[in-house]
Order: sequence, then C-alpha cells, then structure tokens
Amino acid sequence: MFYSFCVVLVRILLLPVFRIRVEGKENVPKDGAVIVAFNHSSNLDPVMAGITCPRQLNFMAKSELFKNKLFGGLITKLGAFPIHRGRGDIAAFKTALKIFRSGGVMLIFPEGRRVKAGQKPDAKPGVALIAAKCGVPVVPVHIDGKYRWMHKITVKYGEPMDFTQYKGKKLDSAQTQELADGVLERIYNL
Repeated sequence: MFYSFCVVLVRILLLPVFRIRVEGKENVPKDGAVIVAFNHSSNLDPVMAGITCPRQLNFMAKSELFKNKLFGGLITKLGAFPIHRGRGDIAAFKTALKIFRSGGVMLIFPEGRRVKAGQKPDAKPGVALIAAKCGVPVVPVHIDGKYRWMHKITVKYGEPMDFTQYKGKKLDSAQTQELADGVLERIYNL
C-alpha cells in the first residue's frame, strides 16, 4: 500500500518535470521471480525504475544508506535491503533468495555504482551470480536521457534473459563474470 502510494505521488511530481517515455514494459513477466537490471548513472535511477516498472521492486542498496535512520527506514519500507559492497554478503544473498521464493522482483544495477555518461565499466558479478544460483530471468533495462528540466527520459525494457540452465551448477568466477558482462552488454545495446 505504502509502495503504491509513493509510486503514484512520485509520478505526479515527476511527470511535469521530465518527459518520460517507457518502452517494452510487457517484457517484465506478470508474475514469478525476476531481476530487472538497469544501467545506473544518477541517484534518480532507482526512482525512475520504481515508477516505470509494472511490478513492485525490491532492491539492494549500499549499507551506508541505512546509517541515517529516517532515510534507511523510508527505503526499507520501499523494498530496499542493505548490501555490504566489495565482499560476499551472505545476508543480502539470503534476502534475495527469500524475495525470489515469494515470486518477487528485484532491481539490480550491474555496474554496482553510478557511472558517468560515456563510461562503460565491467559489470559486477552479483547480477549473474544471483540469477544463476536462483535460476531467475533477468530483464535488461536501459535509462537514456538527462535528468534535467523537460528533458526526455526513455526507459526501455528488453526481452528477458534466461538463466534457468545455470541453476544448481557450479560456475567459476570467469563464467560468472562473462554472464554478468553479457547482462550489462544487453542493457547498453537497448
């Protein structure tokens, strides 16, 4: 209820500010576990993901964002859970697994951080590791445009990538990185 209220409120606030165009929303499965993987260039990207995705999102957020109790409480109510970046965070993985078991949707930024325009870093392996271990599809999504007054922002949802063939298989770090780079490549090619 709170999530839906916030989505409607933010849409009302942002529609007069940006010219938002969404393509391919039908590529997000109507039910079942799925990862939506967005490119990440701005602090507004999670907001844009939330107002354009047809399903309620859960998302990993860097643990530092939860230090402020007010902001941490707000994003927790909106589906965020902390991840300690730069190391294997078992608690974050268990939370993701719980989300997928309940048929939920998780937002992941494969770059693992905001990236300036024109840069294209390697993907962090987390998106592929989670998708492969859990056997969930990944919908690549590209946000294009600048968050400036009356600029056009295009959010394009691509066709889901199937990871079911990797469920239960042991992947080495090179294979995981290759899959993660593949997800990021699909995002940038949209």
